[in-house]
Amino acid sequence: MTSVEAVEIVSAHSPDSDDAFMFYALATKKVRSARVSFKHVLGDIETLNRKAMEGQYELSAISYHAYPYVADKYVLMASGSSIGDGYGPMIISTRPLEPEELKGKRIAIPGMMTSAYLAAKLFQPDFEPVVVPFDKITTAVREHAADAGLIIHEAQLTFEREGFHRVVDLGRWFKAAYGLPLPLGGNVLRRDLEPEIQSECCRLMRESIQYALDNHDEALQYALQFARDMEPSLAEKFVGMYVNHYTVDAGDVIPKAAQKLLDMGFEAGLIAKRVQVEYVR
Repeated sequence: MTSVEAVEIVSAHSPDSDDAFMFYALATKKVRSARVSFKHVLGDIETLNRKAMEGQYELSAISYHAYPYVADKYVLMASGSSIGDGYGPMIISTRPLEPEELKGKRIAIPGMMTSAYLAAKLFQPDFEPVVVPFDKITTAVREHAADAGLIIHEAQLTFEREGFHRVVDLGRWFKAAYGLPLPLGGNVLRRDLEPEIQSECCRLMRESIQYALDNHDEALQYALQFARDMEPSLAEKFVGMYVNHYTVDAGDVIPKAAQKLLDMGFEAGLIAKRVQVEYVR
C-alpha cells in the first residue's frame, strides 16, 4: 500500500500573542497529521485581509469584516475565532469625551477592513477615519494627528496607564445593544480544498487551540515572544480575553453574532453585499 503524501497548507496568521498561542501546537508539531502539513506565514491582519481577497493562502486569519469580500473564495472555520464577549476594541482620547462627542471627529483606525472599524462606524457613523498602523494609534492621538483612536490588541490593557481616557468599549456596546459577543477575527479555508482536507485542517486547528488551553504555561511562554515586549501578566490577560471556548468552537452563538454584525454593516451601507456566513468543522 503506497503512502499518500501530505498536502502542504500555507497557514497565514498574525504575529500577535493570541494567534501565536492558538497556533502553538501546530507550529511546534505537538499536533500533527499524516495528511496535512502546515507552512506558517506571518502578517498583520490588514495585510492578510487584502491577501485573502486575492485567494493567496489556503488557510488564513481574517477580520470578520473582510468575510463578505472573500466569501467567494473562502469558508469560515468553526475554530480559531477571536471574540470579544462584553469587551473589545475601544475608542480612546487624551481628554474625557462623551461618546456622542465623537461625531465629526478624526479617529485613528488600524485599517478599513478591520472588524473594529466596522463596529466603530456602526456605533458612530459620522467620523473621519485616519488609517494608522495599529501599534502607532496611541502615538497619533497623543501627538494630535487624530482626535481619538480606535485601539486593538494589547493597547486595550495599557491605555489608562499611558494617560488616555476610554470613550467607548465597542464590545461592551455590542453586547449591551444586541446581547451577543462581538466577532473580531476568524480563520478561513479556501473553498477549492478537498472536503476531507478542509475537515482535517479544522480538526488540527481545534486540537491546537485545545492543546494550548490544556498546556497553558508552555503555550504562553511560546506566545510571549510575539507579545511586543508586553510583560507576561498582561500577555496572559490578553490571551485569556481572546482565546476562549468560542475560539475552540464557534457553536451556534458566533455564527449568529457574525451574521448580525455583517447584516448591520450591509444595511448601513458599509459593506457592499449581503452574505450568509458559512462555517466548516
